[in-house]
Amino acid sequence: MNTAVDFTLNVLPRPMPAAMSEALRARFGERFATALAVREQHGRDESPFDAPPPEAVVFCESTEDVAFVVAAAAEHRVPVIPYGAGSSLEGHLLAVQGGVSVDVSRMARVLRLDADDLTVTVQAGVTRMQLNREIKDSGLFFPIDPGADATLGGMSATRASGTNAVRYGTMRENVLALTVVTASGEVIRTGTRARKSSAGYDLTRLMVGSEGTLGVITEVTLKLHPLPESVAAAVCSFDDATAAVDTVIAIIQMGVPIARCELMDANAVIAVNRHDKLGLAEKPMLLMEFHGSEASVAEQAGTVQELAAEHGGTAFQWATTPEERTRLWTARHHAFLSGLQLRPGCRAVTTDCCVPISGLADAVTQALAEAEAAGLPHFIVGHVGDGNFHVAYLIDPALPEEREAAERLNQQLVQRAIAAGGTCTGEHGIGLHKQGFLVDEAGAGAVAMMRQIKQALDPHNIMNPGKIFAL
Repeated sequence: MNTAVDFTLNVLPRPMPAAMSEALRARFGERFATALAVREQHGRDESPFDAPPPEAVVFCESTEDVAFVVAAAAEHRVPVIPYGAGSSLEGHLLAVQGGVSVDVSRMARVLRLDADDLTVTVQAGVTRMQLNREIKDSGLFFPIDPGADATLGGMSATRASGTNAVRYGTMRENVLALTVVTASGEVIRTGTRARKSSAGYDLTRLMVGSEGTLGVITEVTLKLHPLPESVAAAVCSFDDATAAVDTVIAIIQMGVPIARCELMDANAVIAVNRHDKLGLAEKPMLLMEFHGSEASVAEQAGTVQELAAEHGGTAFQWATTPEERTRLWTARHHAFLSGLQLRPGCRAVTTDCCVPISGLADAVTQALAEAEAAGLPHFIVGHVGDGNFHVAYLIDPALPEEREAAERLNQQLVQRAIAAGGTCTGEHGIGLHKQGFLVDEAGAGAVAMMRQIKQALDPHNIMNPGKIFAL
């Protein structure tokens, strides 16, 4: 089983030759940045790792821009690190071997909306919230909601999911096609706008979740979904997290098509109450949402309310207006940043394991018990409708013993998840933080096959090197 993560990275920089720097400056002008402030912004995320910033940042505006950068990097064997919104929790965007950060945030155009086919094609820098604003008059929406307003390229690269995944699936199910710049600087297109295909290897699925290690995603074609006729949200409090999770298990096993089902432990509720000035009962809580016709929403909600009552749920409150729902979900999306304020100056060591639904109560209960016994500040939030939950251990970055304790707790949690038939990461990805866990979960043979794919597609290891596994 994986040992505690070493947070002191052994950085092996591959310096950018002057010829490459001059070529990029000549092509991009002011969009080629070497100022320390810009590089530092692109060299940190929400992970517990610290690494030197990239040597340069290029603000790309098209697939052709990205292809130019990657071709230059391939010629000089310089690392390329894709950068979208910078919301990674696992060290994906850190320049652990130096190199150039390719910022796609200016690639923010919706290229094609095919409302009749329920598809849309966007540049990789379009964020999920931007997309839904731009298509709101079509009667359609894109449901994948990881909380942060991440870019759709980054969400594809990490196989993101989030609060709506229990009903609408993850990025894996909602990405139809991609435009990708390969490690040689070649532009390829994978997939089509058709809903299925049996044509050759599924390169789209290979790229979705590859974390920038096989290519840079520049365009994404996505499935859209009709806006539901009726939407209702509700919160319900419980005396303990076990009762809340048992309610979720009952909901899923009964086949209730709930759209969102989120758990917040008491610490998380305390945090959002302080941050968003809410008056929620400071106890474990479920935050739920129902989509469908007015009749189906009423039926779903009635069934869930009965199940919650059977498990001791109290203070069942409805939020039926858009303003009330937005207030609740905004608080939920703020939960990570709100939780950090429980311990000013802390860093968070996070996990996001996912287990089969029958093992969820045991996984959450033991994680809570171990964190309490260790005396380490923490909070839990989770997309528990699909068995995915997050524990954030709040550590003082100046105290190595706290980092070690957090990683020990994380290791125990992941070990139980894998033993139960689950995974070390439901949506964050491997990045730097979970490389040992990947071997535990997939096995040495499967990871060796992943390495062979990486070596075949990126022989000089320039595409986000050091992530998923070290070569």
